[in-house]
Amino acid sequence: MTEADKQGAVPLSVLDLAPIVQGGDAGQSFRNTVALAQQAERLGYHRYWLAEHHGMPGIASAATAVLIAHVAAATRTIRVGAGGVMLPNHSPLVIAEQFGTLEALFPGRIDLGLGRAPGSDQATARALRRNLQSDPDEFPRDVLELIDFMSDEPRQSVRAVPGQGAKVPVWILGSSLFGAQLAAMLGLPYAFASHFAPQQMMDAIEIYRASYKPSARWPKPYVMLGFNVVAAETDEEAQLLATSQQQAFVNLRSGRPGKLPPPLPGYRQSLGAAEKALLESVLSCAAIGSAETVRAGLRAFVARTGADELMIASQVYDHEARMRSYAIAMEAWQVRTLHD
Repeated sequence: MTEADKQGAVPLSVLDLAPIVQGGDAGQSFRNTVALAQQAERLGYHRYWLAEHHGMPGIASAATAVLIAHVAAATRTIRVGAGGVMLPNHSPLVIAEQFGTLEALFPGRIDLGLGRAPGSDQATARALRRNLQSDPDEFPRDVLELIDFMSDEPRQSVRAVPGQGAKVPVWILGSSLFGAQLAAMLGLPYAFASHFAPQQMMDAIEIYRASYKPSARWPKPYVMLGFNVVAAETDEEAQLLATSQQQAFVNLRSGRPGKLPPPLPGYRQSLGAAEKALLESVLSCAAIGSAETVRAGLRAFVARTGADELMIASQVYDHEARMRSYAIAMEAWQVRTLHD
């Protein structure tokens, strides 16, 4: 367990995939996002991140920078950012300009997480940038180019306006060992996608911390981990609510992505062995249940990983139930820290 955890200082943050539910549309998703962000701010969540996805019927956050601006304008203090921007889809200059603009509009509140996955299928990736790179060094070069654009004195002759001199924290995102190695080499904070791909989590954390090279802004390594939470008044209610996310995940991995479905009683029992194994892997980084169950799950996860911060994902079909899930999670964590 980290010293930060012993002091009750591990912050919770929100990962919002801006879900489009069955029977809903993107406009409703964005209204729900603003309401959730405002609640997260009131409850004391540290940051609110939105993830870039494309061509996904159930995820509305494709224009990530636009949605970040919308959320930041509707809040006052919570940090708002990208978790993340999939850099292979974009010119580093464009991202520097976008996030330089966001930082100018909302000083000191913007984060920029960078990932190397396309956030889409290959056909959509080609439509986005029309030049798929197979060079494994392309992503590190793009990251360095982007950081240089936002530096006080860029080495490049082209200038990002806005962007040059922007004090936007850059994070490396990953679900494998590659991102851990890159974040350590560059002295950047690291966010691991353990909420959907936990298999290499512990190895990635170990590699990142062991090989970390201190930087001026980040003298020590900083690990944020994704964690699924579905909280409700009872364990039984939470287990039912969680079947929406479980259906969506199985559908996605089966090549049938769709809108977030309503809860389905008995869903997990209806699955075959392969689908059950798939969910068991994902649910290794999850807490589903009442406040007491969630408190125990959060505590055990931080003790096991030494996380510096947790980013909570809660894919719940009903908006009010989702809001309540985040409220219960924070209440449970605050009680847990007060009692330590």
